[in-house]
Amino acid sequence: MEETKDNAYPEISKLTLTMLESIDKGILLDRNFTSGASSTSQKAGVAALGLGYAGGEVVSTMVKAFRERRDFLVKSFGELEGVKMSEPQGAFYLFIDFSAYYGTEAEGFGKIENSESLCRYLLDKAEVALVPGDAFGDDSCIRISYAASLHTIQAAVQRIKKALLPLRPAVTV
Repeated sequence: MEETKDNAYPEISKLTLTMLESIDKGILLDRNFTSGASSTSQKAGVAALGLGYAGGEVVSTMVKAFRERRDFLVKSFGELEGVKMSEPQGAFYLFIDFSAYYGTEAEGFGKIENSESLCRYLLDKAEVALVPGDAFGDDSCIRISYAASLHTIQAAVQRIKKALLPLRPAVTV
């Protein structure tokens, strides 16, 4: 019988295989004992459970505030020509289609080509930070958060609208 690496030392191979299997089981066991929700998340969960069904009055107040901010943004951006969006039901941001503004030339800035350039333009001209939609797989959109006070959001929308005034939405044919 010709010796190969696999059968030259069969007892060592079996021992190595057994050790590797034990190590794999140990790693699996370790993952199950050391992973999971962080202690901070666990404490927050316990506190939330203490608020009662649906979070009680505290959560109800927060939901109302977020709904008011969302409704303001939907109405405000809905007034802009060429802008499209869906009303979110459970998020704290809007994903707004501003692609009608792509292809326009902004004086002192250059051409608005995509969500990134529109966000850079609005950061420069309106001093509002928005997230380009291409980060979420849709370059026709930008994302705006409404996890800020209504007053802050109202001021931001005014600045965005003012910055968009000189831009004419591209006409689709």
